[in-house]
Amino acid sequence: MATLQTRQWPGNPAGLTRRARMPCKYEVYLPDPLVGRRIRLDGEVAAEVADAEAALTKLNSMASTLADTEALARLLLRAESVASSRIEGLQMGARRLLRADAARRIGVETRDVTALEILGNIDAMAWGTEAVGEGEEISLELLLEVHRRLLETSRLHQQAGRVRDEQNWIGGSGYHPCSAAFVPPPPSEVPALLEDLCAFCNDDGLPAIAQAAIAHAQFETIHPFADGNGRAGRALIHMVLRRRGLAPRFLPPVSLILATLSDDYIRALNNSRYLGSPDTEGAHVALNQWVGFFAAVCARAVHDAWEFEAEIRNIQTSWREQLPSLRAGSAVELLIRALPTAPILTASTAAELIGRSFQSTNQAIGRLVDAGILSQVTVGRRNRAFEAPAIIDVFGAFERSLASPDGDTRHSPPSRPVPPRGRPPG
Repeated sequence: MATLQTRQWPGNPAGLTRRARMPCKYEVYLPDPLVGRRIRLDGEVAAEVADAEAALTKLNSMASTLADTEALARLLLRAESVASSRIEGLQMGARRLLRADAARRIGVETRDVTALEILGNIDAMAWGTEAVGEGEEISLELLLEVHRRLLETSRLHQQAGRVRDEQNWIGGSGYHPCSAAFVPPPPSEVPALLEDLCAFCNDDGLPAIAQAAIAHAQFETIHPFADGNGRAGRALIHMVLRRRGLAPRFLPPVSLILATLSDDYIRALNNSRYLGSPDTEGAHVALNQWVGFFAAVCARAVHDAWEFEAEIRNIQTSWREQLPSLRAGSAVELLIRALPTAPILTASTAAELIGRSFQSTNQAIGRLVDAGILSQVTVGRRNRAFEAPAIIDVFGAFERSLASPDGDTRHSPPSRPVPPRGRPPG
């Protein structure tokens, strides 16, 4: 039975004001475990879940028009990871992030802390989704490793991969939980709740999208880490979808939609936290509302992934038209396939990416520069690199479109900060 328990806060001598230093009472939320809980999806919600699963299955089976489908998969993963970071307040344009990533790949140290955190999020989400194959188990150790990778390059790296041993809270004062909007379970309850969550994730009794929705809500309710809970919880969504075989290649950019609908997202999460027995009508309604919201988010994410795939395909088609007598399997053709994966690269990283010699790759880059497909830039202080402005621009446009409730910022204003139209010089 989900309950609120009243606890006593002992006071905080480090508080700046007398009120912040005083002891006070607060309420922690203790959720029901998920294993063994009877979960019923209403007809309309079940239909929304089925439609979203069908759309995601179609995306993964048919979005193969790119010569290298891995390019689209990595671009969508990058978009999803950047959006997940954006929900946490880590703001950064695509060009700045890609240049930091290019610098990292050639061993140039960057002092861009925000870029490092977002790149850590990309690495962690990529690792987490690749670590879970269809039918494989999601374990506590796996969740801890995802979290470790999330925070290992951040200022909170000491907390990386560790379940919290102190009470945390959301909103209110930074000194005590007494005015918080939500107080998760106390640390003594977290290990058992996480074990229950993993067991739930490894069961196949529910449709995959409903399972991912409920697992994500429970993870955010447990809030098991000192920091990085939102990003880790959104990574869990994709781990569940991968485990169930629903997204073996392409992950829907769910976080891009959640970032746009952030108020609705938080409201739906909060409303899913019922009190009392899980068999009450209130608990049933709350769960169905959350699952229905999540299914709608997934459906739109798949629709926008199709739009993104079409934009990338059109760019590659126009590039090929600019290059007469382009031979299949040539270094130039291989670079055209690979540029969506790495829109900013050096001659060395490009040679490694396409598996050709440095000399032939360098000649191919020269041909793409002459055609206006690549532009020379500087990464770090003096490292020569090349970027594909068209890919970077379409990446920014993709994020802009998903920031609009109607899918187009020209018709409805973005609900969050987005990259500007066009690109800066240099």
